[in-house]
Amino acid sequence: MSDQKSSVKPKQQSRNIHPNVWILGLVSLFTDFGTKAIQSVLPLFLLSVLGANLTTIGLIEGIAESTASTLKLFSGVLSDYWGRRKELAILGYGLSAAIIPVFALANSPFWILVARFGDRLGKGIRVAPRNALVADVTPTEQRGAAYGLRQTLDTIGAFSGPLAATLILLISGQNFRLVFWVALIPGIISVALLVKGIRETPSSQGKRGQPIQWSFCQQLGRNYWALVGVAALFNLGNFSDAFLLLKAQEIGIAAAWIPLSMIVMNFSYMLSAYPLGLLSDRIGRKQLLVAGFWLFALVYLVFAWVEQPWQIWGLFAFYGVYLGMSQGILLALVADLTPGELRGTGFGIINLVIGIILLPASLLAGFLWQTVNPQAPFILGSLLAIAASVLLLLAVRDE
Repeated sequence: MSDQKSSVKPKQQSRNIHPNVWILGLVSLFTDFGTKAIQSVLPLFLLSVLGANLTTIGLIEGIAESTASTLKLFSGVLSDYWGRRKELAILGYGLSAAIIPVFALANSPFWILVARFGDRLGKGIRVAPRNALVADVTPTEQRGAAYGLRQTLDTIGAFSGPLAATLILLISGQNFRLVFWVALIPGIISVALLVKGIRETPSSQGKRGQPIQWSFCQQLGRNYWALVGVAALFNLGNFSDAFLLLKAQEIGIAAAWIPLSMIVMNFSYMLSAYPLGLLSDRIGRKQLLVAGFWLFALVYLVFAWVEQPWQIWGLFAFYGVYLGMSQGILLALVADLTPGELRGTGFGIINLVIGIILLPASLLAGFLWQTVNPQAPFILGSLLAIAASVLLLLAVRDE
């Protein structure tokens, strides 16, 4: 892990960030506008319109995130071998946009599963090549800033999408399907931006040997594999955000206002991602990631016992800060720990592991909520986050 301190001023760093990073950030902004608008109302749509139960919602979320995640490995490996990351990113973003009408036309939970699977399939194809594209054009001392910037732009879409969903529900008399149709527009824009705006760089072009070799495991190194183990342990308790929305509903937040919780979360995420990315370039990534795990553990513990509607808004705000302390910084840490010729593979493996873990995480959360009590999944998530932070401190060495 690189703990190299940067002497470049923040304003100069932002000016020097490669145009590909800005374009990828805008692509993420439009994509997340649509995706988060859908996700902010989907649990309520499943419950109130399609008659699904909590176990079904957990199953849908787990299968959507986990089954499609196998492509996160293969798309990353293929982007290293083929040397054409842009085309894979276009395929992934295009699939996520093309599947949106299925949400609007769904008449049973099965079709929501198909739509969620297709959306996550697209994400599985695009994530590793996209993250590698950022690393390909960014020097080590700017990676925290670059990933933080992309996450910030991403999060502008992530909070404006639920805001639009809230307005649509209020104006239309809770017409969930209208939200889904509106989400299609930014999806199309994101694909057009990607096609026109991204330029492949020499560092991401040209075939590199056989696509899969056992020697890659050794080349990725001990620290990388320790980080994969940390991510697996942590994400076993990091179940779908759908359960956070259901918790908000349980304590009395009206259905039309539920998307506002996502707005609060993503607004604080937007404000924190870039400055915390810059901070990681200066003081080191591991320390901030550990602090992010601790904050997650505290927030989940309070989620377990929250009773008043006004308290939920503060919890979602702090959850957004946790995201700012972890998401972009984890990506920058992966980039630091992987050699350039295996960068797509490195991103693909860790995304694969996280995706696989999300299936039992969401299933377990739904089971515990229904059979024990609504507090149980949050308590388990808090304990696993603390365990993961200890493992991160002990197993991932400073370099």
